[in-house]
Amino acid sequence: MQQSTQGKTGVLLVNLGTPDSTNTSDVRKYLREFLMDKRVIDIPFITRWLLVNLIIAPFRAPKSAAEYKKLWVERGSPLKFYGEDVIEMLRSRLSDEYVVAFGMRYQSPSIKSALEELLAKNVSKIIVIPLFPQYASASTGSVQDKVMEIVKDWEIIPNISFVSNFVEEPGFYKTFAALGRKYLEKQSYDHVIFSFHGLPERQIKKGSVDNYCQLGKCCNTYHSKNRYCYRAQCFLTARLIAKELNLSENDYTVTFQSRLGNDPWIKPYTDIVLKDLAKEGKHSVLAFSPAFVADCLETTVEVGETFKEDFIEAGGKQWDLVESLNDEEAWVETLKTIVLKN
Repeated sequence: MQQSTQGKTGVLLVNLGTPDSTNTSDVRKYLREFLMDKRVIDIPFITRWLLVNLIIAPFRAPKSAAEYKKLWVERGSPLKFYGEDVIEMLRSRLSDEYVVAFGMRYQSPSIKSALEELLAKNVSKIIVIPLFPQYASASTGSVQDKVMEIVKDWEIIPNISFVSNFVEEPGFYKTFAALGRKYLEKQSYDHVIFSFHGLPERQIKKGSVDNYCQLGKCCNTYHSKNRYCYRAQCFLTARLIAKELNLSENDYTVTFQSRLGNDPWIKPYTDIVLKDLAKEGKHSVLAFSPAFVADCLETTVEVGETFKEDFIEAGGKQWDLVESLNDEEAWVETLKTIVLKN
């Protein structure tokens, strides 16, 4: 009987990254690597280098370090340890024909080390799953770019496939809805906010097919021309979760956070909308942050703490954040489904 020449399938899960510690030096190192990515700050190299190394990293690092201290727990960064937990859970659900590795786009564990781990197992195929539900050049695109940069130097390059997004994967939005339902079953809220990480408007327009994206009502439908438009994917995510929770269009608002610099970012802005809601007499808000699959600085601290303080200061009374997918069993099952589909 002829022996099969087919090797195992490698699965690479990749998240954004996190500093190695809350020390200012480690945070500065992280910021430099992150912001020097040409897909994150998409301006000429010299201008980007001067901006990041002479202005942003030196002055922002101490403030960011203080914010990371609010996030850090005994196990460290939730983004990292939830990632480690998830790969162990996923390994136990897949057969021995799969090898699962975890890497970060920035800092450690690196994508390079994770790919080398798979290479050492002599895999014949690699499925790369960036853990960003919605495709964006600055996140998913950057991971794909980095993977290709690394493997181009390999003598033997196995088959590689990329999962560009998973907004329409039922397990993804249904799990988020289930987490939110726990809050809605306990009480009623005046309004629901779906706050997504923002992007500069220019990045949306650069990726527009046939100049379709106008950063407006075009995001109210999702089809072939805007399937990779980050803003359209965010609106789709909100609609899918809202449908699961029986929310009407008037019950929720899609917003965008974390803008940096003076250039226009995609709107509406979360920090402005929340103040408007308080002024309108909507005193209780339930917030989702479904651009992230694990708790991190942008969810726990920015949405969960900073926005809550701003909302109450503006006259609101209650602001609750629905936690991320983290290590939910249903989320791990969703990842298994994504792997098997690919």
